Amino acid sequence: MPFDPSRPLQGQKALVTGAASGIGAAIARRFAQAGAAVGINYRSDPGPAEEMAQEIRREGGEALPVKADVSKETDVRDMVAEFLEAFGRIDIVVPNAGIQKDAPFADMTLEQWEAVIGVNLTGQFLTAREAVRHFLKQGADPNVSRATGKIIVVSSVHQLIPWAGHVNYAASKGGSMLMMKSLAQEVADKGIRVNGIAPGAIKTNINRQAWETPDAEQKLLKLVPYGRVGEPDDVAEAAIWLASDASDYVTGTTLFIDGGMSLFPGFREGG
Repeated sequence: MPFDPSRPLQGQKALVTGAASGIGAAIARRFAQAGAAVGINYRSDPGPAEEMAQEIRREGGEALPVKADVSKETDVRDMVAEFLEAFGRIDIVVPNAGIQKDAPFADMTLEQWEAVIGVNLTGQFLTAREAVRHFLKQGADPNVSRATGKIIVVSSVHQLIPWAGHVNYAASKGGSMLMMKSLAQEVADKGIRVNGIAPGAIKTNINRQAWETPDAEQKLLKLVPYGRVGEPDDVAEAAIWLASDASDYVTGTTLFIDGGMSLFPGFREGG
């Protein structure tokens, strides 16, 4: 089919986990606008995912809500099987689902630790592993993409920046980063590209208290040299590029979408 620069993902099939809200929802919507058929993963409440799917269909796109707890192996397998039954192949996978269960380290329970590691790290492993298996099985389609498959791991600036009171979350993101790099190294010769996105302060429900009031936002902006809090679409635009052939020579790389938060702005005045 002729290439349309306004729809760089035309004909591709993309699965996004944790896509019913926040960053995942923005990525799913933008992928659909870019021409991809999208699987919108949700964990429990089907309402937001179904509403988004209907919105995408009204605009002429293809979308499928798919339920799964990504920390469970059978759920992930069933999710991918349902996606493949609907769309026939899989070209892009975005392991995005994530949670926080914050506590001072001495008070953190094993349940809080295991829940966060289970979704944020094990869930990304299970999702990426299933993707690689199917990429290898189906092979490349040069009419769709130069790559055999693309995986975009959504991490956080806290794969780099320590975060007191959030040790489980930061540990999961540090693990996510090295999982992404190690996987990229392993499968590059198969034509599979694996990259990461590390958002900083983004306006989503998970961190609403940090930006909802003017006072909270001003405090947060002390950590953001660029002077504004990010929007989910800022992350989605980066995901579009990483999923497209425009980034075909990019693998094993993390894009920090953070307004400079990872530049350690506390040292702007010389430390």
